[in-house]
Amino acid sequence: MRLGPDLFAALGFVLIAGSATADTAYVTCQNGNALGVIDFATARQTDSWDVPGNPAGVAVSDMGDVYTVSPESKTIRRFASDTGAIVAQTQLDGGPIGVALDQARGRLFVSDWFNARLWVLDATTLALQTELATGASPAGISLSEDGRFMASADKDFDQVSVFDAETLDLLHRIKVGTRPFGLRFAPGGRLFVANVGTNDVSVIDVDRAAVVATVPVGERPYGVAFAAGRAFVTNQYENTVSVIAQQTLAVETTIDVGEYPEGIDTTADGQSIVLANWFDNTITIIDANTLSVLKTIDTCDGPRAFGTFLHEGERP
Repeated sequence: MRLGPDLFAALGFVLIAGSATADTAYVTCQNGNALGVIDFATARQTDSWDVPGNPAGVAVSDMGDVYTVSPESKTIRRFASDTGAIVAQTQLDGGPIGVALDQARGRLFVSDWFNARLWVLDATTLALQTELATGASPAGISLSEDGRFMASADKDFDQVSVFDAETLDLLHRIKVGTRPFGLRFAPGGRLFVANVGTNDVSVIDVDRAAVVATVPVGERPYGVAFAAGRAFVTNQYENTVSVIAQQTLAVETTIDVGEYPEGIDTTADGQSIVLANWFDNTITIIDANTLSVLKTIDTCDGPRAFGTFLHEGERP
């Protein structure tokens, strides 16, 4: 079954107001060299920040700090969410693309596409602390909710590298499908990995260092997020989101969204899924319970939103 984006459109704003009123989205727009600030209370983009260097990766702290990664200029920036001012920045020497924040330990992880490593930066100053070796072409990075693990998707090695998030020791190299790109830890601890080459998702038991299931999805899966006991996977080449039941790992349905969906995240209340449509210059909001599209909102040119881009609470 496939659900179209026009379903419940007339009720979209009312439903958003009931579930995601307090959230703000910070969407990196690669083509526009910008970051779009989207207020869910009004369902519109309220601001746009200049971010040179074709930004892709993004992470947002609980306090509202916004981190961006610009691969072309190799620049990592930390913005103050209330003003959009740059409060710290650094330039790296490789191919930065993915980013993840370990807020509890004050660390920022950035993947280096060209040199098979992760940089570990101080989350406040962006000073380099250390480097971690991965497989070739690491892209997405994710931390487990319990703070035990940090993982990278090593695209050209068809593997995931798993580290102890406290000690930064390498724990596992786990083979997955072909060309993994986005990945995320689910509530409960399993790791879901989107494999763009084999059009499937590898589900990993990290404690056992084992793939426990491989779930077919749409063409060229990119990002993964979780809500209402389900995993949601963006399929770039199909303009869809695959919905997987976390308990059974069965595909429940496919939802039509905008053109070339990429980054995907979950609202703070766990009731909605938000994703960026790169070719449509929009974000789509999905009700995680009814699986209906609530709203499509315009944003800046070429939204990627590769990472965690939602913040609980309206912009300060």
